[in-house]
Amino acid sequence: MLMALGMFVFETSTVPYQQLQRRTEWRHASQSRVGDRPAYQFIGQGADTITLSGTLYPELTGGRVDLDQIRDMADQGKAWPLVEGSGRQYGLWVVTGVDETSSTLFRDGAAAKIEFSLTLEHVDDNQTDRLGDLTLYSAALLQGAYA
Repeated sequence: MLMALGMFVFETSTVPYQQLQRRTEWRHASQSRVGDRPAYQFIGQGADTITLSGTLYPELTGGRVDLDQIRDMADQGKAWPLVEGSGRQYGLWVVTGVDETSSTLFRDGAAAKIEFSLTLEHVDDNQTDRLGDLTLYSAALLQGAYA
């Protein structure tokens, strides 16, 4: 397992990303001053974004169905715990974007190669009211709703 977002597991058979990029920002308000540089004041944390990207080969890895599972999670508008395979816990994250490019198409339009990029945003870890229902999602997986 590379990582898990809620009950969705990133692994070879689903969405094995090849790159994880993280950008963390901090906010500083500025005040213009006459004859001098602006004064800055730290006002808190800013956005924390993770982008997972890679290439899927549906004959060997996951494909569109797996990316659609992530879209279904995003449609709920809920936050999901993000945990790395090493055990590192990142906190609660929401899916804010899924980019998909299909190429090397078969006669029926199915893609032999899918390049993807997923964008996740860190939300306040104390907002447990935004937490996605992991039990419903895992029950759907057991019933084969996402198979």
